[in-house]
Order: sequence, then C-alpha cells, then structure tokens
Amino acid sequence: MKNRLEEIRKQHGINQEKLANELEVTRQTIGSLENGRYNPSIILAFKIARYFNLTIEDIFIYEEEENETKD
Repeated sequence: MKNRLEEIRKQHGINQEKLANELEVTRQTIGSLENGRYNPSIILAFKIARYFNLTIEDIFIYEEEENETKD
C-alpha cells in the first residue's frame, strides 16, 4: 500500500522520532511505513490520521493488485 506519510510528516516539520513517540511506536516502524515495507494495523492508521487531523484515505492509498478480480 502506498502512502503520503513522509510527505505529510515533513510538511508538519516533524521528524520520525517525534512522530514515533507520539504514536507509541518505534522510529523504525515509521521508517518502514514511509518506505512501504510495512502496512499499518487499522488502529495505527487511525492514530496517524487523527494525529494529522486527516482521514486514513488522505494518507494511505490502496491499490488493488492486478490479479484481483472485481465483482
């Protein structure tokens, strides 16, 4: 899943360490989220969205895989 977390975090002038502390996760978790190596739990996604006063959809971009079929 793609996301705009790094862009949004930088717009707010917050480093990874501060954001991690605010969300009660590690700095490595923030880095992994920003690099797309880790998808957040729904709870963490809500915490991030609330922290920045945005919706989950404003931050995280869900793209269906090519092999998934649509109904």
